[in-house]
This record gives sequence, structure tokens and C-alpha cells, in this order.
Amino acid sequence: MTFTTRPTLQGTFGMVSSTHWLASQAAMGILERGGNAFDAAVTAGFVLHVVEPHLNGPGGEVPAIVATAGDPRPKVLCGQGPAPAGATIAHFRSLGMDLIPGAGPLAAAVPGAVDAWLLLLREHGTLTLAEVLEPAIGYAGAGHPLLGRVGDTVAAVRSLFEEHWPTSAALWLRNGRPPAAGEMFANPAYARTLSRLVQAGQAAGADREAQIEAARRAWSTGFVAEAIEAFSRQPFRDSSGRPNAGLVTGDDLAAYSATWEAPATLDWHGYSVAKTGFWGQGPVLLEALATLDALDDPGAYDAGTAAGVHAQAEALKLAFADREAWYGDGTDVPAKALLSREYARERAALIGDRASAELRPGCPDGAQPRLPAHVQPGAGRRTDSTDATTGEPTVQSDGVTRGDTCHVDVVDRWGNMISATPSGGWLQSSPTIPELGFPLGSRLQMFWLEEGLASSLAPGRRPRTTLSPTMVHRDGEPVLACGTPGGDQQDQWQLPFLLRHLVGGQPLQEAIDAPAWHTLSLPGSFYPRDMEPGVLVVEDRLDDDVQATLRAYGHEVRRSDGWSLGRLCAVSRDPATGVLAAGANPRGMQGYACGR
Repeated sequence: MTFTTRPTLQGTFGMVSSTHWLASQAAMGILERGGNAFDAAVTAGFVLHVVEPHLNGPGGEVPAIVATAGDPRPKVLCGQGPAPAGATIAHFRSLGMDLIPGAGPLAAAVPGAVDAWLLLLREHGTLTLAEVLEPAIGYAGAGHPLLGRVGDTVAAVRSLFEEHWPTSAALWLRNGRPPAAGEMFANPAYARTLSRLVQAGQAAGADREAQIEAARRAWSTGFVAEAIEAFSRQPFRDSSGRPNAGLVTGDDLAAYSATWEAPATLDWHGYSVAKTGFWGQGPVLLEALATLDALDDPGAYDAGTAAGVHAQAEALKLAFADREAWYGDGTDVPAKALLSREYARERAALIGDRASAELRPGCPDGAQPRLPAHVQPGAGRRTDSTDATTGEPTVQSDGVTRGDTCHVDVVDRWGNMISATPSGGWLQSSPTIPELGFPLGSRLQMFWLEEGLASSLAPGRRPRTTLSPTMVHRDGEPVLACGTPGGDQQDQWQLPFLLRHLVGGQPLQEAIDAPAWHTLSLPGSFYPRDMEPGVLVVEDRLDDDVQATLRAYGHEVRRSDGWSLGRLCAVSRDPATGVLAAGANPRGMQGYACGR
């Protein structure tokens, strides 16, 4: 029997896996009270705002993939807010910018997470808003033992808070210092915000759906929208080094609503793999899977050998090059061609026995790709790892995790399943809005300030998010939900996990525990948008002979700590037996699965 850090949980009642044990157990408590997977996921989502505030918040976003017992077909819940009406290329250029800042009010998209969670609860949940928000209100109001990484994050931005973001200092530097690991920490302002949403719902009467709609209005046109607009007008220092006011207005919030959409899917080895559409990076995983298939080499699926890692890394590089050239919201993405077998064969033909350091987008349907000037050969690079507010801060080049995103998967005894990746609005993204207890996000940094690109900034367009939940079906039934934090690494860490589990037959926890790796040979989605051609970061647990062979292939192998890459979560269901399973990542020592 292969040793794993935790067991792969099995049962028939319900399973939850998330990036924080309190969120997992709060969601499991909802299942025990008779709620379904969607009630549980909403509960986890709001608890994650409280217990992982350096990784996500109510000012951020959440995409999710959902399958219900009544309709098992996958649907995408899009909680990614768009660029506000005032967010134009001309506006940023007038401020002397060629990149959107990685932090500060200017970088904020319209918040999408809360409206998406409430839409999910209204349409597919069974419990009341008060019931699902009770745990989050309790942790925010009475406090909870804070993660050490939250205090570390606050310490990293302490001078910024003290000198430029006083509202954040008031919340996070109480007693003149960052909170200590395990210290009881409360956020009364956010507890009051959630309580006011519940009260707004209850004032609408006894009907559950009417209550949820009233809470959505309180968010988008009521007291929350009013506070966001007033605060956005105030200038604060951002990553440009200058103070600037934000662009999100009450009208922007009023115009936004989360949406249901069809997923991008790929039929693969008897499975159907579902991802978000091409407005996000999710189809990168589908392109990589299709390219590996086109190699017609079973060894390409083995994530434990040098040949397998090499093939997978090269397939991912090609897919990410296509992401840069073709993916974006509101553009004419050649989606069908990008996921076709013919195109996969073209791309597979580019994979040889040497690692490529080039950015090589393809020509689907013969169309010529266009890349941003910033990533063209010879373009100047700016590397700034000292600014802890910039980016999603995921994993540095040496593998050190600075914090990133969250994830939650739930499956229940009826066969409902959800994979969700909440992120953005982390405490270091923007100054705290004191009346609400949270900041706005910084997702606009994923746009380019260059006209005519697939992901050029434009009002009303969604940024090309890195958030990438996954759902897998077999014979029309959902069998697996998974995902991970990690920005540009999300689909890179999911690819070998899926190969190990779906092709190699490894149980969930064994596949999660296996040594991880990712390539940096792609343009980063986060400010300062850098690329490190040819670099492959590997956990040092990867076999030494494998690492040596990868170097022989031409990869610049960069060793990371043995348990440092990835924060995968996963739940599964066997439709034939009804047996449910779950696993969670041990890295970072905070993710947990629970179930029975």
C-alpha cells in the first residue's frame, strides 16, 4: 500500500474538500443539517472570506462548475465581474501607465463573488440565507484562530498599510503589530455586513428566494454599493507608486449579475472534462490533454517519468501560448478549432526531445496569432518580487508560496456536485473599506493596455482570469470535481493529478500527494507580467534521475521544497455504487477534506 499523508476518504453521505479546515467542516455541518452540496458550498465560500482573507474576499470573484442530481450536465456559474464603465485604455494611458497596477483601487473589477454565491443558493440551494451565513457571521463576529500566513502577509505589507492604507492598518495592525499565528481574530465590520444582508432578506418576507433576492439588491444597489462607490473615489497609493482613485461605481454594481453559461468540454479517454469558457484560462487544460493524446505515446501520460513530465510541460507551454494569443472575453475565439483533433495533431508535432524556450501560439483555422508587445521577443522585462501586493502572489520562482487563492469541492448523497475557485479581494489587494470590512480586488491587471488583443481592456469585458475549476463526467454523470489555487499554475498542477487518477488509477489522495512541478515558460497573468523561458520548477521529492534527465532535455530545472507546489482539492462519486470519496492537499498544512 502506498503511503499517503491522509487517507482518501470514502462514504455515501457527503464529501467536502477545501483549502481551510474550518470551511470544510462548516460545509459538512450544513450537509449534516440536511442541506445539499450547493448550500454547503455557499457556506464554505463565505467562511473562506473570513478564514483565508489573504487569499480571497467578498470583493473578489468566483467561477464554479455545477452538476445537479436532476440535471447532471455541467454548467458554469460565472462570478467574475467585468471591467467597470470607466476602465478604458485611454484612462490608464492618461495616467502614464503601460500596465495595469497589480494592487490598489485602479486594479479593481466589479466584485462578482457574493452575487454568484447568492445566485447559486437561490437556484440550487435549499436552506435560507440566514442558515448558510451563520458560520461566517460567527467566525467574523466572535473571531477564530488566525492562520500564521495571514499575519505573515500583513507583515509583508505593514509599511504600505501604515504609510498609505490607514483603513487596512486599522483592521490588520491592531495594537501596532500584525496578528500572530493562532491569535483569535475578529472582523466585526464584515460580520455586520453579512448580518445586514440577512436582515435585508428577512425584511422581504418568509419566502426563501425572495429573501435571497433582497440580499442581492442590498449588495448591488443598497448599502454595499453605496459604500464601495464612496470609497472608490478616494485616491490611494497603488503599484505604480502613485495615489490613484478607483473606477468601480454604484452603477457598475447595479448593472452586474452573475451568469450561467455552457462550459468548454473535451471528450477524452471515455471522460468528458468540463472547464470555464475561453474568457478564462480553463481550456488550457483541455488543449494540453488533447495534445498529449495526439502524441500517441502512453508514456506521455506518466507524470512520474522524465519523458512524461517533459511531454506534459511542452504541451502546457503550447496551450499557454494559445491562451496569450487567442483567449479573452467578447472576442471571436476560434474555440472549436483550438479543441479539435486536427489542431491537436499540429501542436503535438512541435513537441520533440528538447525543451522549448519559445512562445509558440498556433494558427487555428489558419488565422494568424497576435501577441502583446510586452511578451514579444526582445521586450523589456520587469521583475519585482519585493512588492507583496502585486499579482495573485502565488508561487515565487524559487517555489516559495506567498499566498494565492482558495478552492472548494462538494458532493452530496443525491449526486449534486460543485467545483468552485474563489479568489481576489485579498487583504493586500486594495485598502479596506471600513464600513464593510473588506477591500476590492485587483483582477483588472490581467488585461492588456494595447488595442486589438484577445484580452485588451474594455469596459464590460471580463478579465482573462486564471481561476480554473474542473469537473469530469463519465457516461453523462459527474464523477470528479477538483481544483487548486495557484494562478498560472492551476491547470499545470491539475494536469498530472488528472493523469495519475484517471489514467494511472491512483486514489485521490495518492494523486494529490505525488511530487508536483510547473513551468514558468509562459507570460504571467499578474503584474509585472514576466516570463522565465525554459524554467521548470519541481518539488525536490521528484526522483533525482528524473530531474537529471529533464536537464538533459534542456529544461532549466529549479528545485523547490518537497511539499511546496499546489493546493489541490478533489471529491468524486461512483454513479454505479454511490460511493463518494475526497482528498485534500497537505501542503501548507491548512487544506482538509471531511465526509462520511
